[in-house]
Amino acid sequence: MGVDSKTPLLDKLKGPADLRQLDVKDLRQVADELRLETIDAVSLTGGHLGAGLGVVELTVALHYLFETPDDIVIWDVGHQCYPHKILTERRDRIRTLRQAGGLSGFTKRSESEYDPFGAAHSSTSISAGLGFAVSRDLQKRDNHVIAVIGDGAMSAGMAYEALNNAGAMDSRLIVILNDNDMSIAPPVGALSAYLSKLISSRSYRSLRHLSKMLAEKFPRPLRKAAERAEEYARGFFTGGTLFEELGFYYVGPIDGHNMDHLIPVLRNVRDDPEGGPILIHCVTQKGKGYEPAENSADKYHGVTKFDVVTGELKKPPSNAPSYTKVFAQSLIKEAKKDDRIVAVTAAMPSGTGIDLFGKEFPDRTFDVGIAEQHGVTFAAGMAADGMKPFCAIYSTFLQRAYDQVVHDVAIQELPVRFAMDRAGQVGADGQTHAGSFDIAYLGCLPNFVLMAAADEVELVNMVATQVQIDDRPSGLRYPRGEGIGLDMPEEGVALEIGKGRLVREGTTVAILSYGTRLQESLRAAEELAARGLSTTVADARFAKPLDQDLIRRLAREHEVLVTVEEGSIGGFAAHVSQYISHAGLLDRGQLKFRPMVQADLFIEQEKPEKQYDIAGLNAAQIVQTVLNALGQEEKIVELPVRA
Repeated sequence: MGVDSKTPLLDKLKGPADLRQLDVKDLRQVADELRLETIDAVSLTGGHLGAGLGVVELTVALHYLFETPDDIVIWDVGHQCYPHKILTERRDRIRTLRQAGGLSGFTKRSESEYDPFGAAHSSTSISAGLGFAVSRDLQKRDNHVIAVIGDGAMSAGMAYEALNNAGAMDSRLIVILNDNDMSIAPPVGALSAYLSKLISSRSYRSLRHLSKMLAEKFPRPLRKAAERAEEYARGFFTGGTLFEELGFYYVGPIDGHNMDHLIPVLRNVRDDPEGGPILIHCVTQKGKGYEPAENSADKYHGVTKFDVVTGELKKPPSNAPSYTKVFAQSLIKEAKKDDRIVAVTAAMPSGTGIDLFGKEFPDRTFDVGIAEQHGVTFAAGMAADGMKPFCAIYSTFLQRAYDQVVHDVAIQELPVRFAMDRAGQVGADGQTHAGSFDIAYLGCLPNFVLMAAADEVELVNMVATQVQIDDRPSGLRYPRGEGIGLDMPEEGVALEIGKGRLVREGTTVAILSYGTRLQESLRAAEELAARGLSTTVADARFAKPLDQDLIRRLAREHEVLVTVEEGSIGGFAAHVSQYISHAGLLDRGQLKFRPMVQADLFIEQEKPEKQYDIAGLNAAQIVQTVLNALGQEEKIVELPVRA
């Protein structure tokens, strides 16, 4: 860094050990510089900004007071960890965030010893932290374990399951509730800070323990009254009573941006390792310190690259609508014709397009918070009473509600309509957000109709199709990103259930695509045709029920049949293989069948087209698969090792 560096103090810090050598009065400057560095880095890479800006002071305070990495700090969701990464020996790589070969946008165990537990989905920190705490106790160590949870993560049932379990145990666990949406209580200034410092002190806790021992000598009614008076005085107006009832010692609320409030409380908690779990209620502001983020409706939760001075996002021009927007607009049109259509999402209204639906139909839109399990069964209840619920949840988040999909929806044949955004690879969000498994995990369930849109027009028609499916559940998958630029119909037309379509006809090779690999299949067909191999391309549309007539025709009339899908082993190809095997279509040995599924690995962050190269699902790999099946020696590209 040059003489004119805007971050002179931060420049001197290689890691938390250097931070701990500073005087406490320097921490305010460190926090200010850390905020500047975070904003500058994300302006170049894009990513999650608001949540990280809200925990800058907390991040500095934790690494200053606790002996990380020996002391364990677990960040829930992990998207607020950019300041943490800058302080923990990764500043030199912070501008590689979410890039190929760069830093993850979330905490990741393989990346640093300062990331003890990976997280990109929500509400796991307290459970994991309790695991670390119990493991520490069993191994007779004395390090601290801190779980930082917030940004909506407390809306998930798993967090309360963990609190309930931890509160019933004696293991020392520190939970910091990062209350960044004012959902529980506002900070109440200097008095709150003083009281929080007082009640977190060792002397107060010792006195409290002595008082409780003395209270045991009182008659029962007086003893209970004394206990309630003390607990309610500390927590009744701040949300603390709930946590006390769950077995936590509650401290707060404190101002999470005021070092004079944060440091004394955290130091008191650190220096008194006796006793069980403790919860510190820390109130912060998402997007703190960057005016465009503070003024934004979503506090710049997730952003593309942007201009630091103006806050203007740098979005590349597009000629095609996003699949998410196409879904939302299609659902709105259908809902105008049918007042039984309702929409359910789990804390992702803008990510799924349900925010647009909500503007049109606020009374028919339900955001259940980060509670996919509840959301699915809630939708099932509405379906059981005659409504037409569309449950819009990312493919990777629907995994969290699998038992509800099976037990509450599929077994009862309830017509819940699942719309799974982010199906397939997702680019910079990487392996935690890639929708790789829904074809397999839904395809094995009886009573399901499963569809995948090959383009934006197909998506419009499939939404219309789902509206008509009123006797069983259905699932529709579509990817992140934009369509291919087709002319859009005025309204959708319901498809015949279980029927695919021929897109291109040939004689030697048949490629059967499920989903948006259709365009790559057509490119592969062009390349194969140039090599003298006449190629048919078909769009399966449905994985369940299969178009058996179409598959039988492709198998009988072609030398090679290749299936292509944006998902793991056990999905669409497994159903096709099952059918053609039992139909005897492989018995004469004339058909060469090759299923193409995603390579058997979790694919790291990259540009989506490169991710599909790694997955082995682009045109070149399709061509190579066909040539290999025909015994032709030409090597175009390496194929990935598949399961």
